[in-house]
Amino acid sequence: MDTPRMGVPERLAERMSMAEQHEYLRARFSRRTMIRGGAVTLGAVAGGAFVPGATAQAAVSTTRTAPATGTVDGAHVAPFGRHLAYGTDPRTEMTVSWQVPVAVRKPFIRIGAHPWDLSRTIEAEVRTLFTPAGVGASGNHTQYYVHARLTHLRPGRTYYYGVGHQGFDPAQPHLLGTLGTFTTAPSHQEPFTFTAFGDEGVSYHALANNSLLLGQNPAFHLHAGDIAYGDPTGQGRTDDTGFDSRVWDQFLAQTESVAKSVPWMPAYGNHDMEAWYSPNGYGGEEARWTLPDNGPDKKNLPGVYSFVYGNTAVISLDANDISFEIPANLGISGGTQTTWLQAQLKKYRAAHDIDFIVVFFHHCAYCTSTSHASEGGVRQEWVPLFEKYTVDLVINGHNHQYERTDVIKGDKVTKKLPIGGTAYPETDGVVYVTAGAAGRSLYAFSAPLSYEGNEHDVDSVASFVNVKGGKQNETVAWSRVRYLDYSFLRVDVTPAPKGRLATLTVRGIAETGDQVDHFTVARRSK
Repeated sequence: MDTPRMGVPERLAERMSMAEQHEYLRARFSRRTMIRGGAVTLGAVAGGAFVPGATAQAAVSTTRTAPATGTVDGAHVAPFGRHLAYGTDPRTEMTVSWQVPVAVRKPFIRIGAHPWDLSRTIEAEVRTLFTPAGVGASGNHTQYYVHARLTHLRPGRTYYYGVGHQGFDPAQPHLLGTLGTFTTAPSHQEPFTFTAFGDEGVSYHALANNSLLLGQNPAFHLHAGDIAYGDPTGQGRTDDTGFDSRVWDQFLAQTESVAKSVPWMPAYGNHDMEAWYSPNGYGGEEARWTLPDNGPDKKNLPGVYSFVYGNTAVISLDANDISFEIPANLGISGGTQTTWLQAQLKKYRAAHDIDFIVVFFHHCAYCTSTSHASEGGVRQEWVPLFEKYTVDLVINGHNHQYERTDVIKGDKVTKKLPIGGTAYPETDGVVYVTAGAAGRSLYAFSAPLSYEGNEHDVDSVASFVNVKGGKQNETVAWSRVRYLDYSFLRVDVTPAPKGRLATLTVRGIAETGDQVDHFTVARRSK
């Protein structure tokens, strides 16, 4: 095609450098056209991946290809913002992503089983994100995101890697300190830990939470939407105010201490719909992240996917598709997401080697925050499926606080779940946790706080649910734990022999390191 929907036409891109493409886009997208249309993402070069013991794959080009050239000496440019994400199979696939501040030549990754053996070099893909003056707070701004997909990895193996480009080789002695590591998922069941939160942004509190995450030794981290807050308004429209794409540079630098070694798996929230880049608002996200591509609709829902780690299946959903409260993307999947979700739940629940199903997404199914509270679209579309297939844990963000429910089925409490209690999803119902206090300013509760060491049970809480047409008041009895300070979620997964009880031990951990909640989800192992 000569004129793709966004970016430089292929016939031009084939003979233009990255810098020349940048100038082309600057000229093409004035402030007036950006307000009418949107900015662009531009693919560059994609490569296959191989590691010791595997066979090489042929390079696979993106839709729009162009050589990754630059105008500066690469020796003066250092990569930053490294972040990992699983492929479809966490045992054998990993994507290493990073950022460079200016255009560089020939980006690549080195990888090996030892820090002194990084002889495998794999070409990386550059995705250029151009934001013109007039869109938000900055002038013309170009960001360069780099991705290397690694396949044919060995399960349960720790790999060393270094990212670089022409002029910056991480294998050079003076750059060995820039190396990172990651560990693939094991091929067998064994105990592991993962962490989760939502609504991080860039702040001291976000940094403090990150400093505690790595100490939990998580196998992976789930981010339940509203990632960096480049768009602080969060309505998913081009008239949102205060947008600044440079916030992402700060965010990726902030999270690198964790994300360079722990796969950082996001779901997309309302503040992640950056409408200037694509009709669905996810053009910027697609430049920054490479996520598993097994979802129902990669064009409209790039943040919907699933993966399996040990005995646990994890499903990421996009609640923007069903949100009555913030309807910018309401109905964008045409129902395909819910259909896909049901098929995934059915498949995982029938699998002989999967005990637990964890689902995470942004908008809350059940929360009593005075700001957003609960999302009726989630209750209407997905909660019946969670109950039908006895989902073990649902993790949300959106409301900037920590709240945990009793065990719920049919919008009613089926079993009170005090701090330290145990839920049995096969018979009891589903537990929902709002873990949205990762770093942004905190919200409020209408009921008294109640958390570990400061329990204050109440019989009912006045709240509301967002339904089609507005807010609907409700009085609920399911709000069990309410904590109003910065925090995150730690989940310890313990498999068991067939017929014995496997467990999820769920803990709310404050920014201070204090434990504010803990409970157990137990299920008889298959």
